[in-house]
Amino acid sequence: MNCYGPLAAWYDQLTGDVPYEQFADFYEAEFARCGGEFRLVLDLCCGTGTLTAIMARRGYEMIAADASADMLMQARDKAAELPVPPLFLLQEAEALDLYGTVDAAYCSLDGINYLPPESLPEVFRRLHLFVRPGGLLIFDIRTPDWLESLDGQIFVDESEDLLCLWRADFDPEEQAVVYGMDLFEREKKLWRRSREEHVEYAHRPETLEQLLRQAGFEEIEWNDHAIGSSEGRSFLRSVRDGR
Repeated sequence: MNCYGPLAAWYDQLTGDVPYEQFADFYEAEFARCGGEFRLVLDLCCGTGTLTAIMARRGYEMIAADASADMLMQARDKAAELPVPPLFLLQEAEALDLYGTVDAAYCSLDGINYLPPESLPEVFRRLHLFVRPGGLLIFDIRTPDWLESLDGQIFVDESEDLLCLWRADFDPEEQAVVYGMDLFEREKKLWRRSREEHVEYAHRPETLEQLLRQAGFEEIEWNDHAIGSSEGRSFLRSVRDGR
């Protein structure tokens, strides 16, 4: 894994405009709409755990899994003051292994886009295994058209102690966008440079639906307006069957 290493320490600063509370509101609205009890929740690809902490403060028992040890370190620090700390697991999504079932699982901020197509059947199989019958799986993706529109764009984030430069290149053969990211961190009078590469895959909604149904999820619904300001983001909500 060559992403979310040096970036982890700066992730929250660089994503200060993410409406985490709106994500939590949306999940809670879906829990209420589904009916039944939703207490134990999995945050898959939890990152630095901001949303995990919000859900924990709202009274949910949280399990949070991520493949980046650096991101989980940030998440653990953030959760230190919570009355009931989440259970943090260093796990790849396709190797998810819980102690029992959860009432719901969600994967936020295009975590699913980071998973290569060949891993999705196993990821959904494991989620079907660990979400209770009648429970919910909710995730969002960046749409293929939105990812393709990033091709050739260059982005700059700058603060007093950090300069982050990244370029997006879309590979039509792989159907993926590759972000080459350079981080320049101030250390007294010097600057330290590090580099990361991120890859997001352009998963087609119809393909995701087919894989979910094969894994045992049903009542699949898409929502392009769950978070009003999320351009190019589409949310999927599905119910785990009774098997």
